[in-house]
Amino acid sequence: MARGSETIMSDGEHPAQAAAAPGTIGARLRAAREAQGLSVAEVAARTRVTQRFLEALENDRLDLLPSPTYASGFARAYARAVGLDPADVGRDIRGELARGAMPIRQHHIEEIADPARGPSRGVVIVAAGLALAVLVLGLLWLSTGMMRGTQEAPATAASPTPVAASRPVPAASTAAPAGKVVLTARDEVWMRVYDANNQTLFLGTKKKGETFEVPATADRPMINVGRPDQLAITVDGREVPALGDGKRAIKDVGISAAALAARGGGAATPAAAPTARATGTTGGVPAAFQSPAPAASARAGSASSAGNTPD
Repeated sequence: MARGSETIMSDGEHPAQAAAAPGTIGARLRAAREAQGLSVAEVAARTRVTQRFLEALENDRLDLLPSPTYASGFARAYARAVGLDPADVGRDIRGELARGAMPIRQHHIEEIADPARGPSRGVVIVAAGLALAVLVLGLLWLSTGMMRGTQEAPATAASPTPVAASRPVPAASTAAPAGKVVLTARDEVWMRVYDANNQTLFLGTKKKGETFEVPATADRPMINVGRPDQLAITVDGREVPALGDGKRAIKDVGISAAALAARGGGAATPAAAPTARATGTTGGVPAAFQSPAPAASARAGSASSAGNTPD
């Protein structure tokens, strides 16, 4: 077999490279490849053997291969890819190696690996070890957390007293302000008091000094009043600011103790004692709160009365 340069290059890149002698293993492999119209790169893709090792086989440069074992394996793979008998080629190359015709140079293991072959066995082992370590650490962390939760549970169950003692605090903080709300007329004033369900609690006119006490059980009571400046409002006997200045009627104004407290408006003053108390729930409705239907009914009633007047 002929010796060439230490460096094997791809086809056409080293025209001075000596060709393998006719009849040698390298010559047979090259002839079979060329007969099938394949390039060295295509054979490398089929066999997953690095191209420079296949070129070394074709040029009988067994000294450029990693070891006798790899040399035999590469040769059989090459023969299988180009249609030769792998057993015959393997036997011939082992004979060459046994005669010591070509010294085998030991290469670093990284030179053998082909990128298409995937990760090496060492990389797989290291990755598996890391995955196992992560799994073990995860199991330890989970078991530690479960033990900690089991230990903390009795401690939480053994201290019900502080929890029971803290229950009244939220109830006290969310309780709405309560108080007795009384409406007193300073002068003749029409008003309607109703609750959140639009249920009328009072409807009519209050004369000067007459009062109306808003039921404590009323749900969010509200008021419509024609002369808000003539209506005094007290909460637990203390007067709060008027609902309006009297320039216009007001509607849908909350008059619960909480709503009046939210309005603010300075210090409350004691309310004047009422001179009389009305019990009726009817009266003339101001124009601001009249609807067309009641007005029409009133006109019809007047006409009927006029028709019944004796001549």
